[in-house]
Order: sequence, then structure tokens, then C-alpha cells
Amino acid sequence: MPLQQTMQAVVLTGHGGPERLSVEPAWPVPTPTADQVLIRVGACGVNNTDINTRIGWYSKAVTSDTNAGTDGFTDFDAENASWDGNALKFPRIQGADVCGEVVAVGSKINEDRIGERVLVRAMQPVSRHDEEPTCITFGSEMDGGFCEYAVAPAAHVLAVDSPLTDAELASFPCAASTALGMLERINLKAGEHILVTGASGGVGSAAIQLAKARGCTVSAISSPPKFDFVRSLGASDVYDRDEKLPANTFDVVADLVAGAAFPSLLEALKRGGRYITAGAISGPIVELDVRTLYLKDLALAGSTFQPPEIFTKLIAEIEKGSLKPTVSKTYPLSNIAEAQADFVSKAYPGKLVLIPDSAMAQSSLSQVHH
Repeated sequence: MPLQQTMQAVVLTGHGGPERLSVEPAWPVPTPTADQVLIRVGACGVNNTDINTRIGWYSKAVTSDTNAGTDGFTDFDAENASWDGNALKFPRIQGADVCGEVVAVGSKINEDRIGERVLVRAMQPVSRHDEEPTCITFGSEMDGGFCEYAVAPAAHVLAVDSPLTDAELASFPCAASTALGMLERINLKAGEHILVTGASGGVGSAAIQLAKARGCTVSAISSPPKFDFVRSLGASDVYDRDEKLPANTFDVVADLVAGAAFPSLLEALKRGGRYITAGAISGPIVELDVRTLYLKDLALAGSTFQPPEIFTKLIAEIEKGSLKPTVSKTYPLSNIAEAQADFVSKAYPGKLVLIPDSAMAQSSLSQVHH
């Protein structure tokens, strides 16, 4: 166990605006249970889900886009405002994207794991392939990584061997596993043409790289200031969000946006094309002409649950150097409100990452000495 008994942590005290994020300087360090490990957090990425959970956007009573409630929704049902459709338990430490070091283990875990550099599986399955697909999310149904020390089931904490920094590695777990899960679920094959929406974000930027690595042609939708960034990841064509898409062109659409653009995405698919979504930041309620669906023989799929091999494959891709980290900015953990405001503004492409104040101070001191 660490010598210190308390730690810095950002504690979510309830649904609402950023005022619900309480930066605690002396929160109790968690103790791992028998099958858990304790991780010293090196860095933790910011994700849509952190903000969506805080503001209550997952409640079915909310029908607007995510940006409509950045200060918290007033008309939502707290009883189903989480990933798994149940009431969130407060206080909660959020943060799904953790890179760190194992510093202690539970009684059932081999002590050889102490010292491992690790990533934490963000979406943790609680069912098998032959059962109803259910999972919990690190930082939602259990405490996550917006803190100095976090506990997680040892089975969901995987060693990683990489020259990348903690901040760069923390850009991968949630976003890149979501992207890989989408491509696996929709069975994207070499030679196919895929369209990725929300292409400059964490999931979109990972999806572009992973699809390109499969030998696919990648087109993307983004805002003009981010076109060059999206092209640098491997997109051949980039469309403005308001630009008319070519009809009957794509084998697969990987969508993270939904909203008013949804009908045009289905029109852009070839006959027999496949659509998959893992997000709806422009709004969860869409217009569907069922004639388009059946007359074009389309297949529609959603993606949240990830079988364990998804994260294992992701680690392998990271270690091979197949994925480029897309970290635009890092912040001390105490500046979480600023980081989330920047995230919501979409001013930066790729990922924003939080670093515990103590780790950031140590890094600065190390740079001074070198």
C-alpha cells in the first residue's frame, strides 16, 4: 500500500453543472479487494461519457444534443441517467481512461503484478458472448481515474509495453476500444469504404486509423478547421458537417453524431450497407424512413458491450505502434472544469488528458533537473 492514506480526487457529488465536481485534496485512498489491484494514476483522459453522465444526458427524458445541457439538465430522470440505466451512486469518482502503475494487489492477485505499467479496460463485461450483453463502465458504475489512486478488477487491468507517455497512453482505453469494438461488431473488411462521423474526436480519430490499418478506404465528416488533422490520420476524403454526402457510396458508416444528419447517412450507404453507432452527441432522437432501411437492405447496429478480446487486441495495436496518440492538451487534475469546458467547445481535435497535480509537479521538477 502507498505510504499516504489520502489522495487528491475529483468527486462528482450529483448530476448538474461543473459545480458538481468537487476537487478534494484529502480523499481516502481506496483499498483493493481480493481480486483487485491498486493503481497509481499517471494520467486520465476526458471523454464525452464523463460529461454526459454528470449532466444526466443518458436519461430517456432528455431528447436534445449533449451541448444543450452542459450546465446540467433540469428535466431528466435521475433513476435512469447512467450507462446501465440505473441511478448513479454518489459520491462518484469519474474517469474511464486510465494509464498508471500497479502499486498494490488484493489477496488473490500475484504480487509480481506490482510495478506493472497498465491500462484499465473502460467497458468491463459482466456477461459472456452467449448471454445478454451487459457491461459496466469504469468511472460510472464504479469509481474511476480522476484521482491519484484507483482500484480495478485485476482481470481488467492489462500491462502495456510502450515508449509513449502516460498522457498519450491515457488517450486510448475508452475511445480507441470503442472504435475497435464498432469495427469488429460491424465486421469491417479490407477493401471496404467506410465513412466516419465526428472524425476529429477521440473515437473518430481512432476509427480512422484502425480502419486504414485494415486496408480500407476512409472518408470522414468534420469541421473545416480540423480537415488537415483528420487527413493526417488517414482519411482520403473529408466532408464538412453541412455538406451533401454522395449517395450510395459507402459500405459502412461508423456514426458518433446521429441527430438531424442521420437520414443522410443512410442515403450515403450502398445497397446492403451497414450502419453502426456508439454515440449521439448531436441528438439521440432521429428521423428514420423505414423504406430506406428495407428497400436498400441495410443493417443497423449499436455498440457498447465489448467482449474481453477487444481490449487485448487494442493493447497489441498500441504496442505495435499502429495507433498514433492524438493528445492536444494536458491539464492538472484540479483544472478539470477548464478541461471539460474545452472538451465541450470542440476547440481541440483528438484527446484532452488530466494528470494528478502531484504527478504533474513531479514531471515539471524532473524536467528542471534535466
